[in-house]
Amino acid sequence: MIRVVAMTPYPQGQVPGQRYRIEQWAPLLRKEGIEIVFSPFLSRRAMDVLYQPGHLVRKIEGMVQGYLKRWAEVLRRNPADLVFVYREAALLGPAIFERLLAKRMPLVLDFDDAIYLRDTSRANAWIRVLKAKWKTQTICQLASHVTVGNEFLAQFASRHARAVTVVPSTIDTDLYEVRPRPANPRPVVGWSGSATTLAHLRALAPVLRRLRERQDFEFRVIGGELQMDGVPVCCKPWRPDTEVEDVREFDVGVMPLADDEWSRGKCGLKALQYMALGIPPVVSPVGVNAAIVEDGVSGFHARTEDEWVDRMTLLLRDRQLRRALGDEARKTVETRFSAKCQVPRMAQVIREAAR
Repeated sequence: MIRVVAMTPYPQGQVPGQRYRIEQWAPLLRKEGIEIVFSPFLSRRAMDVLYQPGHLVRKIEGMVQGYLKRWAEVLRRNPADLVFVYREAALLGPAIFERLLAKRMPLVLDFDDAIYLRDTSRANAWIRVLKAKWKTQTICQLASHVTVGNEFLAQFASRHARAVTVVPSTIDTDLYEVRPRPANPRPVVGWSGSATTLAHLRALAPVLRRLRERQDFEFRVIGGELQMDGVPVCCKPWRPDTEVEDVREFDVGVMPLADDEWSRGKCGLKALQYMALGIPPVVSPVGVNAAIVEDGVSGFHARTEDEWVDRMTLLLRDRQLRRALGDEARKTVETRFSAKCQVPRMAQVIREAAR
């Protein structure tokens, strides 16, 4: 059994990228002879206020506690065979812990966003100055192997790392199963995400206002608080125990993105969640979205406001079209983006690095 300590920024079960990558893979990796032990930097108490405005004292307290925990881990003898770092071992500062750990054991780095751009949430814009500019590049250089969520990120990693493998974000297709469900009284357009990605959804407001003039529908948001002039929004908090059932109620899923470098680093998780449940997505064809969703087959691409309105009108008016595209979407996830089909690739990376 290969023993791996997974150093993650966040506590388990809290952040989509972390949950749908190393956390989701851990049970399947155990079957491959790889045991994962998680070591989050932030406590749950600190995580509760991380993306809220204010709470400065509590945030600083959480950062200090995280640093003390990491120093204790580095100074004591760790029985692990390998350290797996998701994004970074500590949320702020240079790659101190990664540098020290890489001297003692192989290190695998995994990331699924363009984290080298030092993006921050609105609530924490002040900490941008504390983000080490070259941190991701440094960890890539220290790592025995780097895994990333798409080819765009691989281009960056390959400039700095000795070995890079693309392992896309995946869905547990046993948990995300397609079930018959009664038709909604009004078709539901839905979005699932977090407070840090709401800005993309706000840009869809003109589309939704025009769409309401053509077709009656309900708009639901899972995981954020949002108000739109002229568009009633039903907002529900994200909960791990209801996430799948909440998304399952959508008739159409949306994933708008700006066409910029940060968005090109995204790994299409929202679209994959919809598709795994047989829900046709309408997406901005930015970055990996264009490859995940086959336009007119497993969902729709929409570049302009007119395209967004037209594609969504088609889906809202035609239940059979929604079903046909949803069936193809599910097949795409099963064959290319399921945890079962991608975990052997991750296991091979860990085995090679551990040797």
